[in-house]
Amino acid sequence: MDNIPVVKLGIVAVSRDCFPMSLSANRRGAVVAEYVKKGLDIYECPTVVENELHMGKALDEINKAGCNALVVFLGNFGPETSETLLAKEFKGPVMFAAAAEEAGDKLLDDRGDAYCGMLNASYNLNLRNIKAYIPEYPVGTAQEVANMIEEFVPIAKSVIGLNNLKIISFGPRPQDFLACNAPIKQLYNLGVEIEENSELDLYAAFNDHKDDPRIPEVVKNMEAELGAGNKMPGILPKLAQYELTLLDWIKQHKGSRQFVTFANKCWPSFQTQFGFVPCYVNSRLTAMGIPVSCEVDIYGALSEYIGTVVSNDAVTLLDINNTVPADMYNEQIKDKYNYTHKDTFMGFHCGNTASSKLSFCEMKNQKIMARALEPNQEPNITRGTLEGDIIPGKITFFRLQSTADTKLAAYIAEGEVLPVATRSFGSIGVFAIPEMGRFYRHVLIEKNFPHHGAVAFGHFGRILFEVFKYLGVEDLGFNQPKSMLYKSENPFV
Repeated sequence: MDNIPVVKLGIVAVSRDCFPMSLSANRRGAVVAEYVKKGLDIYECPTVVENELHMGKALDEINKAGCNALVVFLGNFGPETSETLLAKEFKGPVMFAAAAEEAGDKLLDDRGDAYCGMLNASYNLNLRNIKAYIPEYPVGTAQEVANMIEEFVPIAKSVIGLNNLKIISFGPRPQDFLACNAPIKQLYNLGVEIEENSELDLYAAFNDHKDDPRIPEVVKNMEAELGAGNKMPGILPKLAQYELTLLDWIKQHKGSRQFVTFANKCWPSFQTQFGFVPCYVNSRLTAMGIPVSCEVDIYGALSEYIGTVVSNDAVTLLDINNTVPADMYNEQIKDKYNYTHKDTFMGFHCGNTASSKLSFCEMKNQKIMARALEPNQEPNITRGTLEGDIIPGKITFFRLQSTADTKLAAYIAEGEVLPVATRSFGSIGVFAIPEMGRFYRHVLIEKNFPHHGAVAFGHFGRILFEVFKYLGVEDLGFNQPKSMLYKSENPFV
């Protein structure tokens, strides 16, 4: 995927002047050796930082090496001033970790006291208002620190991505979609740029692509992707025209930013003016690593982008949509899976999920829109959805949101898509999340989250949690186990 960052990682060892500098240098070398064993690449800065002059030299070396993420490694107690100034001056995400003592017979001349030094480092970072990633337990052996660094990479990727991201939106939200409100102040706080456009801008650009000579090639690509699911081939030229419109808009409007995502209007006037629904094109761009959220959901697009970076894979955006009927639960779930009825629900959207994430797919028309726009006739302007059941397997449901009073909030819940036929329409699946009923009431409803949630295909809760912490999210909900009551949960039930 070209629309996500590549991390160039560097490591700098720091040393307190009353400890042997060689101790830090040797321990740094051991960490690098363990990291390289994983088949991963890291720049080992030769300068050990003991004072501010060393800090300037090391900063110059890591910048010349092209590093965009940094590990500050306390091989011993560490110099609290220069090590935190290094984090301040480096223009990218920074992780702090410290060395554990190696052996009982080395506690005289080779004791490093980095366990103590991490306390001072964290205190100084706070004094200087410097953001840094500190692992859950940041002190370890060379192998353990190498593992910490590996876990830091997707966190660093997310931060770099947001600092270089532009969200492009088209059109105001549809009527009665206040739930997807998007105060943009927090976007700027996160380092994200936003370009808001009218639907008319998009319509004009679409018309400019009429008879684009590239359309037949895109149609051919769509036909190959759809295969036997190409049930409405007549709509493909318009969809190809629209796809080219969006891809060209990126080239012309990316500006100073490296990465782009879309939050686009998709109904109700879209169908009558453009002559199709854009869901399939949205799914194709998302598969390219360019998430396109529905209904001008700006924070939905932001969430999808974070999920794309963390998972290095296509994601989707779904409505937390409807309950699983009792007969379906009793017949297909109850005695086969360890989930209560309230743990299950159906995630749905019109047809925006990448074909690689569907068990089967067909080109269809949008059933709900057809009721209003094309009742009792052959579908025409409501064609363009990619429909099918979402592939079974592990998922992470999550969202980052700005509240109406411009405070960041987020939730994360791990679960799975069950191999249960949905018997419905759209891009849809039967989801199961432990304690979903309580989570639905005391996080999603209580915290006023909208109905859209981003879905990453795999369990990424641990990394997402650290990403959201790094971004400064204080209100971070998750599906708490039975033994842990929510603040608003009645203990007498």
